[in-house]
Amino acid sequence: MIPLGVYVHVPFCLSRCGYCDFNTYTTGDRGAYVDAALAEIDLAARVLHADGPARPVATVFLGGGTPTLLTPAQIGALLARIDARLGLAPGAEVTVEANPDSVDAAALDGLRAAGVTRMSFGVQSVREHVLAALERSHGPRRALQAIREARAAGFDGVSADLIYGTPGESADDWRASLEAVLEAGADHVSAYALTVEPGTRLHAQVRRGARPAPDPDTLADRYAAADALLSDAGLRWYELSNWAREPRGRCRHNLGYWRSHDWWGIGPGAHSHLAGTRWWNLAHPARYAAALREGRSPAQERETLEPAQRRLERVMLEARLAEGLDRDLCDPAALERLRAGGLLRADDGRVVLTLRGRQVADAVVRHLA
Repeated sequence: MIPLGVYVHVPFCLSRCGYCDFNTYTTGDRGAYVDAALAEIDLAARVLHADGPARPVATVFLGGGTPTLLTPAQIGALLARIDARLGLAPGAEVTVEANPDSVDAAALDGLRAAGVTRMSFGVQSVREHVLAALERSHGPRRALQAIREARAAGFDGVSADLIYGTPGESADDWRASLEAVLEAGADHVSAYALTVEPGTRLHAQVRRGARPAPDPDTLADRYAAADALLSDAGLRWYELSNWAREPRGRCRHNLGYWRSHDWWGIGPGAHSHLAGTRWWNLAHPARYAAALREGRSPAQERETLEPAQRRLERVMLEARLAEGLDRDLCDPAALERLRAGGLLRADDGRVVLTLRGRQVADAVVRHLA
């Protein structure tokens, strides 16, 4: 049975970071959002139960935005509705993303009591000047304290998101961030290269020469440094940008995306996937809520993937995993060239990227596909 996940997109932030191009808003009626999300959970139950009993939900992930701008009681209400209408599987993983300054010890205790099993903090860096360049609202001390408070609250897993390649960041700054989140108690680290997305303030700054674009060689060096340090600390890469203590620290929900499992996306702009059909919701919270209030689906568009599209997507997603992908999905000539170049290995019918291959993963995947 293909596992089923639920993603809940909470689109609110107190301020918008200069590098962010996510579907987020600094204003909006959070109560109306919760009412609409509850209505979409009911809609999902009707669709999923139409042909008989639905699969239990294996994972839930509340992302954003800043989900912890909702109260623990509001998050608890969403989780309770998912359980009541869709059914949470025994041992279900329930993750909530948070900015470090959007929670305190009491809020974390409330989230744990509401059924959240895993916290993921947007730390990004522990250096003041790097956080300032990223336009983050929290400081290093609060970020590390939030990790410690989550540990004290008894969550099964605590993850830290970090960004490397920020203008002004040194190799020592990057190492300090990695070491600090590990010392604070994170058992999972997601490390992402800074990307310059069109339409963001960072993109405008780079275009007019106020900030340099991230240097590809520096990004490759930062990635290699992260892999070495995290491996030495007992965390192993399981996906291109993710390291965890085996096996409990892995994010099962995100693994579902990379393995092409099924999920229903709740919320404005959320994407869903069921049996090769994808759809995505209206992006603006007011339009999303209005559709549900009027008894309409909030879906904006949908598509059904053809076999060739599904194969391409499998290559793009599964190549990111430490478990690799089936070599039969790959172009044989490209496979041999990449293996000869030291970018991947092919053993027992599986193709796995080497460290060098992971550093240029996008190019490798284009050749494999």
